[in-house]
Amino acid sequence: MKIFVTGGTGFVGSHFLNAAMVAGHEVVALRRPGSATRIPLDRQPTWIDGSLEGDHAAALQGAEVLVHLAAHTPNPPYDTLARCLHWNVVAPLALAEQAVAVGVRRFVVAGSCFEYGRAARRTGVVDPDTQPEPDLSYPTSKAAATLAFQGFAREQGVALKVLRLFQVFGEGEQPSRLWPSLRRAALEGRDFPMSAGDQVRDFTPVEFVASRFVQALDFSGVREGEPIVEHVATGLPRTLLEFSQAWWRHWNATGTLVPGAVAYRHNEIMSLVSRQLR
Repeated sequence: MKIFVTGGTGFVGSHFLNAAMVAGHEVVALRRPGSATRIPLDRQPTWIDGSLEGDHAAALQGAEVLVHLAAHTPNPPYDTLARCLHWNVVAPLALAEQAVAVGVRRFVVAGSCFEYGRAARRTGVVDPDTQPEPDLSYPTSKAAATLAFQGFAREQGVALKVLRLFQVFGEGEQPSRLWPSLRRAALEGRDFPMSAGDQVRDFTPVEFVASRFVQALDFSGVREGEPIVEHVATGLPRTLLEFSQAWWRHWNATGTLVPGAVAYRHNEIMSLVSRQLR
């Protein structure tokens, strides 16, 4: 099928493009001029240069599904709430309206486990029906996007899947994040200062995430106007320290992990685990 993708040069988006094209889909992907994918692609999609706010009606023509993976400042430090709301809610909805106008009836939108915020701090375990209580700008904008797209789907009578991602890691990830930083230190023979590592996460390989988004292109049994929220997680929660130790051994690191050398982040969520095992 023909699909239109936003965020195709991003971390998850790059892997999704490869997986979608391997599965035989025709892919049209929106990118900022001059941007490049995080990993090499086996072949290139049809690229459309521009922003979410452009006129993309012609490129959307004939698409069966719009896959929205683009995200504004998904890693700390987050941008202001106003700018996050604009780029993560207002601009994507404007694109979705263009899509509906040319006949697109199916939408897949990437969400974030960090939408749950304080709810996760209280319980440590969340499911798709848990009420989000975000308290930082980016997670707040993603929770608002989920709510807005749900309302959009009901109002327009279109099919929608929101897939909330849990702690994605792998090749092409932003260098400042845990897994790339850990690998760099291991391969360079350096020690790795880290927090105490008590945080519990569902560390989800990016290849698994990409495959779940490809599967989500099948809307069999999904009713228009009845949006679905699902989790993309392995169901295998581990502490950050356990995760780091496993990869440290995998890379045969000669340096030493130094738990407790770095303070926890402000508003750190100590446990964020999915009850829905997908």
